[in-house]
Amino acid sequence: MIQQVSAMHAQLLTVAETSSLIQGGKTLLIAGDESLLQLLPAGKWIGGSIPYFMAESGGIISRDRVFVHSLPAEVKSVKISNYDTNRLAQVAAEAPDNGFSVIILPAGSKVHTEYAQNAPGYEGMFINPIIGWISGVHLSDLGHKNPKVFNGETRTMSDQEAVVLHASLPMTLNARIGIVNLFSQGQGDTFVFPKTAFQAESCFINGKEVNLAEYLTAQKIDTQLPLVANYHGAMINVSFQSVDQANRKVSFYAPVFDGVEYKLARPVSDYMTSFQSALPNNLNNIAFCCNCILNFLYSELEGKRIETFLGPMTFGEVAYQLLNQTLVYLRIEES
Repeated sequence: MIQQVSAMHAQLLTVAETSSLIQGGKTLLIAGDESLLQLLPAGKWIGGSIPYFMAESGGIISRDRVFVHSLPAEVKSVKISNYDTNRLAQVAAEAPDNGFSVIILPAGSKVHTEYAQNAPGYEGMFINPIIGWISGVHLSDLGHKNPKVFNGETRTMSDQEAVVLHASLPMTLNARIGIVNLFSQGQGDTFVFPKTAFQAESCFINGKEVNLAEYLTAQKIDTQLPLVANYHGAMINVSFQSVDQANRKVSFYAPVFDGVEYKLARPVSDYMTSFQSALPNNLNNIAFCCNCILNFLYSELEGKRIETFLGPMTFGEVAYQLLNQTLVYLRIEES
């Protein structure tokens, strides 16, 4: 029986405390300010830059501590690799026969775009769990610093490659991914985009081509609500990043896909209450979790606790494919 993954395995730590775990041979997933990650010794860890976290004490912004997930002892072996745009399509095929993979991609990079647009078609995708996050920066550093990822084995940092930890499990255990999504499709207009991209100018709304920025402004749309596509019952969000009225462009945190029908999400009456009520209960074997920075901002989570679901607040979540405005988690349980 797998042991409970307690708060001791998912916590905010100092650089010194984290270094001690690394030097003790622990396998770690680490999120924190890049200046702190650069100080860590070589070992079995991967990391991504971000200073927003859900800690045991509550939501926090910290540039002097890092968030650490210690993988359970049942993880028998790991392989850490970097992937550029030429190799990224192999990430699922190189996953272990039984286990899971954790991927971190730097926001705004070419690998971020490549994965977001093409991951669902990669060989072997959806066979073994792939979970992870998009690294970011403090919001005050947007446009001034590039998000980074770290390969702890080689002590290298990159803003243009993904880093992946492939973890093997004994055949008596399985890894399973969970997704918490507040949103479903509303009853309003239907949006169809002419091309797959992180930005859009025109789109077809109820079959009529219009400028999206003008539509959102004229209709006074609440862009805290994402666009939602229904993939055979699975609701996939695309969150709004900005509406540039001057240049008549809309930017997203994930790509819209051409030919897919989107609708604005059904409004939620109370973001925080809805988020809390959507969380599953009695999960005590979570090996990893991350949450979207938009949930952190819109639910005003700073100082508020979400028990059990501890981890970084990120610029995007990966549960096989890229997601937005979700919480994703990994459980390890008996087969």
